[in-house]
Amino acid sequence: MMQLIGPDHYGEFINDLAEMHRLRCRVFKQRLGWDVQVSSDMEIDEYDVLRPVHLLNRSANGRIEGCVRLLPSTGPTMLRDTFPILLDGAQAPRSEQVWESSRFALDVQAEAPKASGGLAAATYELFAAMIEFGLSIGLNEIVTVTDTRMDRILRRAGWPLRPIGKARPLGNTVAVAGYLKVSTDALERVRKAGRISGPVLWAPVIRATA
Repeated sequence: MMQLIGPDHYGEFINDLAEMHRLRCRVFKQRLGWDVQVSSDMEIDEYDVLRPVHLLNRSANGRIEGCVRLLPSTGPTMLRDTFPILLDGAQAPRSEQVWESSRFALDVQAEAPKASGGLAAATYELFAAMIEFGLSIGLNEIVTVTDTRMDRILRRAGWPLRPIGKARPLGNTVAVAGYLKVSTDALERVRKAGRISGPVLWAPVIRATA
């Protein structure tokens, strides 16, 4: 099950957001060993104070097992302000039709449902939710900084990344920046590969703030 939490509703979902930050700590700090900021058992950074939209994935038993963060490219972004080296001299997007995704994380249990390509069903649900959200507010693309492992997963899911520059070593991973198309065609490909029969976000429209 997918849950969208916009900035106007943070107060209603304090516990869910705290669990999301704990999930991010488990994935990025403990599992992947990234150089990220951790407070107690939560991973939190400077982009979390910019009132992002969060998409959370819940398992059948209610456990939060996945998340992704979305911010408009008209404000500060990780690509422009933290990882400009990945632009290879290109301009970072700054458009109302482009938002940035970051902190995509999954921590699914071994028995979690699988879909095409051996990927967890939750992976496809998060991808579909990102596209549905983008379509609901009139986005053309989502820009992201990710690692080459996720680049391969996106291609397997039918939602390939259009690279901006070449992949580069960053810390203990190899990162790349690129665009993900927001379109009904992209949504249908992801739904088909993920065996998703319809919308995963039942009320996706929010008041977006730049």
